[in-house]
Amino acid sequence: MLGSVMQVIRPFDPWKGPLCTCPRKYTLNPYTGCSHCCIYCYITSYIPNAFNCRPKENLLAKIRKDIRKIDRNVVISMSNSSDPYPSIERDLGLTRKVLRTFRDYGLRVLIITKSDLVVRDVDILSSMRSSVSFTITTMDEDIASKLEPFAPSPWKRVNAIEKLASRGIRVSVRLDPIIPYLNDSEKSIEDVISAVADAGALHIVTSTFKPKFDSWKRFKKAFPKIADKLYNYYFKLGGKVGSSRYLPLSVRRELMEKVRRIAMKYRLSFATCREGFPKLQTAPSCDGSHLIL
Repeated sequence: MLGSVMQVIRPFDPWKGPLCTCPRKYTLNPYTGCSHCCIYCYITSYIPNAFNCRPKENLLAKIRKDIRKIDRNVVISMSNSSDPYPSIERDLGLTRKVLRTFRDYGLRVLIITKSDLVVRDVDILSSMRSSVSFTITTMDEDIASKLEPFAPSPWKRVNAIEKLASRGIRVSVRLDPIIPYLNDSEKSIEDVISAVADAGALHIVTSTFKPKFDSWKRFKKAFPKIADKLYNYYFKLGGKVGSSRYLPLSVRRELMEKVRRIAMKYRLSFATCREGFPKLQTAPSCDGSHLIL
């Protein structure tokens, strides 16, 4: 049963977010914390020492126990709280071992990553039911280096998309988060979508920046002038869902419609993430899990 007590494979969205449109799925994080240190990251609000990435102990043994309890037709999403391909994965190979285990049990897996290291595992991914979702926020290297200081460059991710797609692995892209005055221009959005479409991506999912107290503090330090412009939008005109701040509804809808229009121009399917606009979606799933064959 999806709600059974498990150690490391768990039902997605334990907070049951009111705007979440994801299909029923599990989530697994081979690592605790993430080494990419993205300033917009939400995990620092609930994971202690979140930017210190460390492997989970006895992970494979725990996974094998959990597999006995899960619905094997339900997708496992890797990972929603920490990238499954942090820098230490290059030496540890923990995610690779997990993928082998999932393949042996015939499980369906959605990889969510910012790392081109995923290409290393193309031999496993191409022999199992899988899809990969890359987060690419901007093609501007300077902006990316401030937003995602220790993640591989956007172009490395685009090159990884091309390599995976050439091996028959279906790829989606998270253009996420969209931040007004930073990466919300027509050109910025089209630069991403045109690049990933040319590389072979099939689906775009997008959302706006939804700061919590800690991520807003980091964002303000990295982009003080833009933070000043956005303050009223988030803290006076916008709203709050759970512990996250939201832009005003009309601003969010305009941004989502802009991304949708460009995605359709390049013949990519489209969805939003936790924005409250399900009618804008043109794909069977928001998260790209429909690409898993």
